[in-house]
Amino acid sequence: MNKKCIRDTFVYGSEFWDFYYSQTKKVQDKIDWVIDLIRSFKMIPEKYFKHIVGTNGLFEIRVKTGSNIFRIFCFFDEGNLVILLNGFQKKKQKTPKNEIVKAERLKKEYYEHKRE
Repeated sequence: MNKKCIRDTFVYGSEFWDFYYSQTKKVQDKIDWVIDLIRSFKMIPEKYFKHIVGTNGLFEIRVKTGSNIFRIFCFFDEGNLVILLNGFQKKKQKTPKNEIVKAERLKKEYYEHKRE
């Protein structure tokens, strides 16, 4: 049975893939599962997908395997297109500011390239 996708995803740049391929198969499988959840369901629990307060439209995809926590930054374009940017392993309670700055830079680059 084919699942209907509510959202599409697109990876911008190489940062997401660099992060993804540096993870174990178990973590990759969980990332795939959460992204599939985001593609497939209208309402996504905050446990898996959350707006980042203080940003202009950045969201974090939240992945947990065992005691390891991972975040992938993304944003929406053209309604239901989710643009995946960069990911990292979260080691502290607060999200590192440099990761948010990187995601904001990648988002800006995405729109600059899109205009070309």
